[in-house]
Amino acid sequence: MDLKQLEYFRHVAELGSFTRAATFLSIVQPALSRQVRQLEVELGQNLFDRNGRGVVLTDAGTRLLEHTRGILMQVGRARQELEDQRNGDSGHFVLGLPPSLGRSVTVPLVKAFGRLLPNATLATVEGLSAYMLEWLNVGRVDCALVYNAPASPSIDLQPLLDDQLFLIAPLSDKARRKARKTITLAELAEYPLIIPSRPHSIRMSVENALAGVDVKIKVAHEIECIPAVIDLVRQGHGYGVLPLNALKSSPWADDVLIRPIVAPVLTSSLSIAISAQRPKSPLMRKSIDVIRDIVRQEIRCAEITT
Repeated sequence: MDLKQLEYFRHVAELGSFTRAATFLSIVQPALSRQVRQLEVELGQNLFDRNGRGVVLTDAGTRLLEHTRGILMQVGRARQELEDQRNGDSGHFVLGLPPSLGRSVTVPLVKAFGRLLPNATLATVEGLSAYMLEWLNVGRVDCALVYNAPASPSIDLQPLLDDQLFLIAPLSDKARRKARKTITLAELAEYPLIIPSRPHSIRMSVENALAGVDVKIKVAHEIECIPAVIDLVRQGHGYGVLPLNALKSSPWADDVLIRPIVAPVLTSSLSIAISAQRPKSPLMRKSIDVIRDIVRQEIRCAEITT
């Protein structure tokens, strides 16, 4: 099989029609059909079931499509890296961000790239740290900011900072617990938490920390969306555990109470992650420097202003 056949196959599969795929690719339909048929003959299996409305993937076709997307993405990455090497700081750079950081750092990063790397374009995607490590391995992202990432031979981790986590409480708590300026980690188990489900880094940090002091987490609601967590806390449906940068980007930051968790302080380790299997281009090295400076600056700003 060759790359052209895989590219043609992917477009037919995603568009569900040879006619639409031929139009999109600007080729005649018989030529497209011939290439896909040659691929089927080489593999010895039908990849599509044809019907009057178009085509649908067979089981073999579904499996091949998963591999095809990864193969074509890796080829595209190879081309991009060679282009970056030739042109220095020009090219396209894709950064993965955790949801708690996305809103607070995206705009400063775009501005910094425009100022310091004007020949490069920045794209961002958001996802859980566990997913972004997978995206690094398949080449979907060039770099990612990840929390509490485990050591791996395929990933190069550069520690960035320890992000402190705080208990977020509704304002109505102020009258009932007026004297409480802080809570201990063990006391955190008494609070019904509105918190993301596993394997979200905040959930894993809280559960692991509580296990260290022989108590268990009390979950009121499992909510992935960080702004929704803050809104629910504001309305009195429970408590949250979040870093300050997540609050900074919320319109309800002034409508909740923030209490440090002590004895011990609860933190989440933030790192810059890149693939250890791909060479670092000039654009990669310069982009990492920009990301490191901007993220540290924004997180420190959140700590000062909150």
